[in-house]
Formats: sequence, structure tokens, C-alpha cells
Amino acid sequence: MDRKTQREIARKGGRAAHESGNAHQFTSEEAREAGRRGGQAVSQNRQHMAEIGRRGGAAAHARGTAHEWNEAEAAEAGRRGGRSAQSGGTITEAARTTTGESGNGRQPRRQR
Repeated sequence: MDRKTQREIARKGGRAAHESGNAHQFTSEEAREAGRRGGQAVSQNRQHMAEIGRRGGAAAHARGTAHEWNEAEAAEAGRRGGRSAQSGGTITEAARTTTGESGNGRQPRRQR
């Protein structure tokens, strides 16, 4: 069965279940968990996430609420990003370094 036919059958079944009162009613906890899992799945697509970021940045600039980087901030961000990319680190690791969260309660050592 092709995807289009399968989706059509599922759509009709969902409508019938709601009309008869047999459709599943999500609790807030179930809905929260489903949203979390969906967010994790979507965030794995780096191209999609980059597009979302570009759109958000463009909207912030259009509204005039975007952060304006000064030269020192841009240089520091470039150094952090370069170190993270070269070491195979993740964005989370780079962010942890900038906020001083090394996981052991001490400030992280400054890299050169």
C-alpha cells in the first residue's frame, strides 16, 4: 500500500474515532512527552535547524530586536567556535565552557 492511501485510511479512522467518542485523549504528561520526543527527532536534522535559525535571525533583525555584536564579542565567539569545531566538540560543550559550567564546580581551564 502506498503512503498516500495509508494516510487517507488513517485520516478517516481518526475522524470516525473522534465522532464516536473513542479517540484517545492525551493527558498533559503524555502530550509533553510526545512533544519532547518530536523535538528530539526534528533537532537531529541539522539542515532544518539551520534554516529555522536563519528565519529567526531575519525576523529579529526585521523587528529590530536582534543582538548587535561588538568586535570583542564576535572575536571571542569565533575563537570558541573554532576550538569547538576543531576538537570535535558539541555546541553544548562550547556553551558550558562560556558559562563556566565544567561539571566539577570549578571554572574551566582557559585554552590557548
